Amino acid sequence: MAKKSARKRARQNEKQRERNRYYRGSARTLVKKAKEHIASKDLEKAQEATRKATKALDKAAAKGVLHKNNASRRKSRLMKSLAALEKEA
Repeated sequence: MAKKSARKRARQNEKQRERNRYYRGSARTLVKKAKEHIASKDLEKAQEATRKATKALDKAAAKGVLHKNNASRRKSRLMKSLAALEKEA
C-alpha cells in the first residue's frame, strides 16, 4: 500500500495535468486558427486571431505549462507569417 503522501501527490498531479491540458490545448487551438486565417489571407481576422494566440501562449508560459522560450518561439513564427501577409496586402 502506498504512503499517504504518495496518494496525495498522485491526486495533485492529476489535478495539475488537467489544468495544464486546458491551457496547452487552448493555446494550440488558437495558434491553429491564426495559421488558418493567415493562410486564407484574411488580414483583419488573422491579426485578431494572432493577438488571441499570443495572449494564450503568454498565459501558458506564465502558468509554467509551456517553457517561456517555447512560447516565445511559437509567437515569433506566428508574427513572422503575419508580417509577411501584411507586407503582401
